[in-house]
Amino acid sequence: MSVDEIFDKLLSSESIFKNKRVLSHDYVPEILPHREKEIQKLAYILATALKGGKPSNVFMYGKTGTGKTAVARYVLKKLSEKGERLGLDLSYAYVNCRYRKTNYRVLIKICDEIGCVGLPETGLPTDAIFDKLIKYIDMREKLVIIILDELDWLVKTSGDDVLYQLTRINNELERSQVSLIGITNDLKFREYLDSRVLSSLSEESIVFSPYNAQQIYDILKQRAEMAFRDQVVDDSALRLAAAIAAQEHGDARRAIDLLRVAGEIVDRNGDSKLLEKHILMAKDEVEKDIIEMTVSELPLQEQLILLAIVKAHSNGNGSGKITTGVVKNIYEEICHELGYKPVTLRRINDIISDLEMLGIISAPVVSLGRYGRTKLIHMEVPIKSIMKVFEREEKFSIVLAKNK
Repeated sequence: MSVDEIFDKLLSSESIFKNKRVLSHDYVPEILPHREKEIQKLAYILATALKGGKPSNVFMYGKTGTGKTAVARYVLKKLSEKGERLGLDLSYAYVNCRYRKTNYRVLIKICDEIGCVGLPETGLPTDAIFDKLIKYIDMREKLVIIILDELDWLVKTSGDDVLYQLTRINNELERSQVSLIGITNDLKFREYLDSRVLSSLSEESIVFSPYNAQQIYDILKQRAEMAFRDQVVDDSALRLAAAIAAQEHGDARRAIDLLRVAGEIVDRNGDSKLLEKHILMAKDEVEKDIIEMTVSELPLQEQLILLAIVKAHSNGNGSGKITTGVVKNIYEEICHELGYKPVTLRRINDIISDLEMLGIISAPVVSLGRYGRTKLIHMEVPIKSIMKVFEREEKFSIVLAKNK
């Protein structure tokens, strides 16, 4: 079938969607099921702003897809609307640190979000951007709330210097105030922070527990009613998607992705109803996409460690004999070959734990008797999907080619 024929087929058929946007990651509905307690706590903390005060800094943490970002954006949107009606000058900036992993890019994004535009994407010292941010905020005599989402990516990649500056920014301001909301998926993130940063950032904490299957089903039912035409989504498909997501750490975002991709499959196939089989087909597609996206966005050192694990697996150690020592030796060889400085054994162990948290590997600690204890590393995702990402980059593909 030609491209024109594909376009004509889709144009002539009726889509089961009526509003696909409600299944996107950045959509925040007017009602967030099963997050009433977290919404109320954040609202109480931020309500101080409505009386001209500075809200406490907030640290929100929980696993992926537990509603942290949605709750933060929902409450900030309501706060902004209320503040506007009261004639208050307050604004907020949202930065996803996963996609802006350097201190410079985070500061530039904050400036853009609050209207301090025209700054170069590169070229100025970070301190110069920070000074411009301070002057811009103070000139406007306003309260600014900064949301730093997936904050762990920034700290792991660039350290916590800018985060420390932001927690101390009010010392530099005379007529304005700044509050911070830090969000992370990494439950061990606190361990990476300097104690001075942690004490300032974590004035208030909100913990998000994973959703259970019934809660995810309620979320999917709400989204399905807004996203699809009437009577086109089978209830059993919703329950299957909820069950799959509940098994994977209660990730509602994952369930919504399954529903969206399943709907796209229904449209492509020319089917009239979204059934369980479409959810299972979507599961295969989403898993492949998530693996490739996750690996391609890992920081360099994490990619190098994962590449070493892949090489160890390809060298015949895929039967469960991949130890930390084996990975360390191969990793150091790769660093020497590509001209990178290797990290310490302690950092290697931290990275292996991070990769395990992402679900890419499992790494239980085992005893080797008089030889001590080590981690036995197993791949938890198809190795071909990971190799496909590495093979796109010449430097990594050369390393992999030596296994063949």
